[in-house]
Amino acid sequence: MVMRKVVIPRAGGYDRLTFETQPDPTPGPEEVVVTTEAIGVNYADCVIRMGLYASAKEYVGWPITPGFEFAGTVSAVGAAVTDLAPGAKVFGVTRFGGYSTHVAVPRHQVFPVPARFDLAQAAGFPTVFLTAYFALFELAHPRPGNTLLVHSAAGGVGGALLQLGRIAGCRTVGVVGSSHKVEAARALGADVVIDKSREDLWRAAERASPQGYDVVLDANGVSTLRESYRHLARPGKLVIYGFHSMLPREGGRPNWVKLASDFLRTPRFNPLELTHHNASVLAFNLSYLFERRDVLAEAMGRMLAWVDEGRITPLSVTRFPLDRVAEAHRALESGSTVGKLVLVP
Repeated sequence: MVMRKVVIPRAGGYDRLTFETQPDPTPGPEEVVVTTEAIGVNYADCVIRMGLYASAKEYVGWPITPGFEFAGTVSAVGAAVTDLAPGAKVFGVTRFGGYSTHVAVPRHQVFPVPARFDLAQAAGFPTVFLTAYFALFELAHPRPGNTLLVHSAAGGVGGALLQLGRIAGCRTVGVVGSSHKVEAARALGADVVIDKSREDLWRAAERASPQGYDVVLDANGVSTLRESYRHLARPGKLVIYGFHSMLPREGGRPNWVKLASDFLRTPRFNPLELTHHNASVLAFNLSYLFERRDVLAEAMGRMLAWVDEGRITPLSVTRFPLDRVAEAHRALESGSTVGKLVLVP
């Protein structure tokens, strides 16, 4: 058998998304091989293609196959895997390598597909929900009744944050960038939705929570970080998990002058001021957490139970054939999409 995968030989635009064929992977003793039927697309994959994703350089280098999540059918298992057999429907996570017709991953990184999900919904679940879970429950620890401000609320992580915030008993204020995303954010549980294409974001944020926000969740970067911090309640927590506004909305290649300017304008947080303001700034990158099997097991165990209880619903999914991976990247970078994008081999 032959597997087909996306390979990025070096940093660049959409033309760097090339295809290669290789022999199917053979599982190690504690691994499983999955024939993928759906592959999640995340903004981090675009950042990898541009050559700006630090952990991709650290763990892999060039060439690289992007992709953090997948769903499909188990095709082979290692000698030490006794609780899973070929033919099982699973979904899971991988640190890079997901854009492929076959993936080999450690057994603890795959999970049974929930009865409420199809394979595309399952493939789009783990990365965004694990990101949201870590931000809320490992870092922010919100209390019931807290008010959360969620940027990019109709996107993958934003939509997951709205649902998990509701489970945590919090009031959520979601921010979207265009009017067609308002209803999506409301459907995911936002108590208030701010459409920043039609109203001033921070005036609306102040109306929605005059005392400030107990937690602000921000992946925008320089465009909102300073004001996100300024609108914290006391005490308050700003959780940072991305810098999307520093990167291109079209063309697929970074503007290096803008990138340098945005880097210089990014706020630096002084510990003396943090103490005075009674505020915390927290940040993380999910790709560095794969060694934390305890965190993965706890997070997925709790969230899959919530799925079974109907407390988490799958995000809306837009499907692209694997051959149209460049089109999927272009759509995601445009900022116009809602929910998750998924590649279908």
